[in-house]
Amino acid sequence: MNERIAQYRDKLTGYWNHFSKKQKTLLISTVAIVLLAIVLLTIQFSKTEYEVAFTGLDSTDAAGIISHLESGEIPYKLGPDGTTISVPSKDAARVKVDVGSKGIVQNGSIGWESFNESSSLIGMTDNEFGVKYKSALNGEIEQLLKRMQGVNDAKVLINLPAENVFASPEEQEKASASVVLTFKPGYRPTQEAIDGYFNLVKTSVPNLPVENISLSSSDDTVLLPAGQGGKIGSLTTAVQENMALQKKFESDVKQSVKQFLSRLMGQDKVEVLVTSKLNFDQVSQKENLVTPVDTENMKGIEISAQKIQKSYTGQGSPDSGVAGTGETDVSNYPGTEAGSGGSSSEESSSTINYEVNRITKDIVASPYVIKDLTINVAVEPPAGQETLDDTTQKAIENVLTNIVGSYLADSGTTYTDADLMRKVSVYSQAFHNSDEKRSGLSLSNPIVWGVGAAALLAIAGIVFLLIRRRRKAEEVEEEIPMPLTPEFPSINLESVTNENQVRKQLETLAKKKPDEFVNLLRTWLADE
Repeated sequence: MNERIAQYRDKLTGYWNHFSKKQKTLLISTVAIVLLAIVLLTIQFSKTEYEVAFTGLDSTDAAGIISHLESGEIPYKLGPDGTTISVPSKDAARVKVDVGSKGIVQNGSIGWESFNESSSLIGMTDNEFGVKYKSALNGEIEQLLKRMQGVNDAKVLINLPAENVFASPEEQEKASASVVLTFKPGYRPTQEAIDGYFNLVKTSVPNLPVENISLSSSDDTVLLPAGQGGKIGSLTTAVQENMALQKKFESDVKQSVKQFLSRLMGQDKVEVLVTSKLNFDQVSQKENLVTPVDTENMKGIEISAQKIQKSYTGQGSPDSGVAGTGETDVSNYPGTEAGSGGSSSEESSSTINYEVNRITKDIVASPYVIKDLTINVAVEPPAGQETLDDTTQKAIENVLTNIVGSYLADSGTTYTDADLMRKVSVYSQAFHNSDEKRSGLSLSNPIVWGVGAAALLAIAGIVFLLIRRRRKAEEVEEEIPMPLTPEFPSINLESVTNENQVRKQLETLAKKKPDEFVNLLRTWLADE
């Protein structure tokens, strides 16, 4: 057994010694690389891949999920901050469904499901029910707010006053709410989003007016609904919207002017600069107008008329006189007057009621009025000209003047032609970027195509030379004769009868041709 092992070892040693040093190094490196690849692939395919299943957890929800995973013997990884939990990728979907169905994740809020847990057989007291109801209501509103866009966390406190059975619904004490929102990093709520928060809280709690809701962010910023405190939304948001509208207006004017002039002067030969001033004040006006129906006679429609005429005729009156004219008369009492005569009187009155046109107008002026507008245009003169000719420049100025005049028609200010000309500027200038484009390389430039063709020819020539040189090297290798197998000298021992002759021949061979003598000895040893 040991002899066979020794034979195998000798054969293996002989086979190993048969390789050169370079071949041994290459063989060892190949085996090491293969073994390392096998080990790495084994580790890669055998390790468990984890997937983040839950994020943004608080301590209570994280503890509940960990307890559920440990009871089901499901491996997990808790994030460094304690708010994320990862599970194996193959079990992620099932774990999410299980945790969601059991209601473990509450996002730190207790909802209506609290009434289904640990219910007493004999019921609960009014105080216990009130505490649970308020907690559940707060939790439900928190969960709704967290579903709003940009809200990362929410804390809600609702104050529900006790009902008074003797008071009418209008006299009942109103509820109140305090809300603190934590927004996601980089998120700034718009006024529409803030109004949505207020509306959500208002409609979730009975008898809760908007003015009793206190809404603030985690950075101590008070959020107000639209219209409260004389404000129409956030000042910052309004300014940003106004600036965006002004830039949009200037961009539209610039684009239209540039597009029109480019058709006349050519592409990339016109540059336009537009500056404007917009009035964003919104004015509300109410007019009560009264106008006649008949504008020619300035009369209305007769809807009623009344005429009264009275006449009186009679003889003189009894003793009477002018009141209070006698020496002994009392003032304001009639006195005595001698004599008598006839008397008559007439009285007439007419009343006509006219109906006129009564017009009531509620006018809301647009808040976007263009107060000022200037347009500056730079035009590159045609080829061969240093400046624009007067006719072309005058035509461009007229076009720009008409555009400015049309935009300033409703500004409330009357502008003369001279005023409009001062708001327009046209000058000619050669553009530097045009020279760079002419001198630069482009795909349509013949120089580029020539350089590309030369490069392709050079590459083709190099490839041809390399292939030709390789073929020549292969032909030279084929022409080199293979080394002939050395012919070992032979000595006919059968024809030699004397041992001294054999020894002399061997010595002579060893002296004259030592290499052949060594090969002869190797052959004898191999034959034995």
